[in-house]
Amino acid sequence: MRILSGMRPTGKLHIGHLVGALENWVKLQEEGNECFYFVADWHALTTHYDDVSKLKEYTRDLVRGFLACGIDPEKSVIFVQSGVKEHAELALLFSMIVSVSRLERVPTYKEIKSELNYKDLSTAGFLIYPVLQAADILIYKAEGVPVGEDQVYHIELTREIARRFNHLYAEVFPEPDAILSRVPKLPGTDGRKMSKSYGNIINLEISEVELERTILRMMTDPARVRRTDPGNPENCPVWKYHQAFDISEEESKWVWEGCTTARIGCVDCKKLLLKNMKKKLMPIWENFSRIDEDPHYVDDVIFEGTKRAREVARQTMEEVRKAMNLMF
Repeated sequence: MRILSGMRPTGKLHIGHLVGALENWVKLQEEGNECFYFVADWHALTTHYDDVSKLKEYTRDLVRGFLACGIDPEKSVIFVQSGVKEHAELALLFSMIVSVSRLERVPTYKEIKSELNYKDLSTAGFLIYPVLQAADILIYKAEGVPVGEDQVYHIELTREIARRFNHLYAEVFPEPDAILSRVPKLPGTDGRKMSKSYGNIINLEISEVELERTILRMMTDPARVRRTDPGNPENCPVWKYHQAFDISEEESKWVWEGCTTARIGCVDCKKLLLKNMKKKLMPIWENFSRIDEDPHYVDDVIFEGTKRAREVARQTMEEVRKAMNLMF
């Protein structure tokens, strides 16, 4: 299966990116799929057009994070969106067959405008970003797209665009399917939605000392006011983190029974979480250190991956132009 997914370079990677996306990317890679993973720098401009001072830095750092988490440039194509101009051409052509009213009905359009109400998002670029996203996917004829729950609607719109193009012109594009990760959504350390604006994220490159401090301060079940009060793991963010960080069946039983009977305290529970988090994060921290030993490695990966992606995109655009009689 051909797989395509990307991330916007808007800041440092955090553990939500790891368990919600990158682990799934690595799994799909290791299963022998043909994977294309990219930095969506044009998409970053849809909401961050007014400050591009760190765009290049964040782009490199995102690729660095992909590599540290296990994306292998020998097995997957790692590239930068703006390095493949054909994405923009295909998005323009798709915009001819998608109505404005259809784009205004995309759920995340209103949600993001409401969430970022301090920004002017009344731009054409923000309105048509789902069209660009469809172009990102279809230009590689991707069959599967690993996404979070909030992006499933976008995959359905991509399928609609593929169907409409194929009906109007010629059968060029497959209809991709959304692929959800094992942990589609991880809450922030305070139980709310994970968000930089809430200050409740855990950066992937957090130090071991700071990780311990952060986890031990995490919010738990509000019902456990005292050590002797029984709790309910379903109401506790720590329990959701346990599930994301490979808790064993035996450990899971210990946490559940210990919490509901008050045999263990919240600190005991968090110490177990710390053990499992460190087990998963230590190899990633070591990878970051190895990657940083060669100052040219990340740029080399970007250059080679973007070159490979461009070749595939060019082939698809030849088919698209032929189908639409755009032959000059």
